[in-house]
Amino acid sequence: MTITQLKYVLAVAEHQNFTKAAEKTFVTQPTLSMQIQKLEEELDIQIFDRSKKPIELTTVGNKIVNQARSIVNEADRMQDVVDQEKGFIGGEFKLGIIPTVMPTLLPMFLRNFTNKYPKVQLKIEELTTDEIITKIIDGHLDAAIAATPLYNDKIKERVLYFEPFVGYIPPSHRLSQKKQIDRTDLDIEDILLLEDGHCFRDGVINLCQSAKLSSGDSFQLESGSFETLIKLCDEGLGMTLLPYLNSLDVSGAKQENLRYFVEPPPAREVSIIYSKSELKLQIIDALYDLIASVVRGAIAFQDVKIIPPNK
Repeated sequence: MTITQLKYVLAVAEHQNFTKAAEKTFVTQPTLSMQIQKLEEELDIQIFDRSKKPIELTTVGNKIVNQARSIVNEADRMQDVVDQEKGFIGGEFKLGIIPTVMPTLLPMFLRNFTNKYPKVQLKIEELTTDEIITKIIDGHLDAAIAATPLYNDKIKERVLYFEPFVGYIPPSHRLSQKKQIDRTDLDIEDILLLEDGHCFRDGVINLCQSAKLSSGDSFQLESGSFETLIKLCDEGLGMTLLPYLNSLDVSGAKQENLRYFVEPPPAREVSIIYSKSELKLQIIDALYDLIASVVRGAIAFQDVKIIPPNK
């Protein structure tokens, strides 16, 4: 049994196809198939049910894959031990970021990080929280930045900052005359939301203490971007809520449409998250320290009420 064989098994389990798995592991398909077959013969079991399309894991194959993932992670940790002993911060690092954090946070830290740690090759993906959780557990992300808490016992969370919610309320809206708003002022039926799949949307719904949108609405508007929501608000179609860092990008006269909450304002918790295996922890620590220091200068709020992304 070899680490390479286990990596091939993990690749086939992920892609459910021997040809795709071979491409991803940079070997020929016959070589990959032969090595997996050797492993199955050694263990005297079938890991994959090849009669199914796409290929499926057998019952014992599921258990083998879980164990293989642990073994491969532990093998990778050997290089981590050496790197940490040498004080080396470098190599490939795969980072996921949720869409409602990426546009505001990434410009704040990316240049500083690449200048300070030029030997780290960052590979950054914009992903939903569900995609991030799956990829971290499967070993396809080293870390991610997401709204927390996630209540997942396979993932560690380290809080980077607390980001208050800010109201964007056009002059035509019923709340426009208020200098500050309270959560009791909110009505889910006139709040424009991000489309389903964004955790900030879930946070807004939780804030409004509403399980779902009313089916009696004359219309329902959802969008994938805060910029579109702001434009819809300007057309008199409702109000919306923005993360604090996004509110800083509201320009010119539109700043007058921003309304802050009475203290303590509702806020989301944003954390760097990673597997409990703690691989590449020296890079995670470096990211955490740099991002936390940069954001500390932008967000001065401390007394906040955290709204979780899920209930």
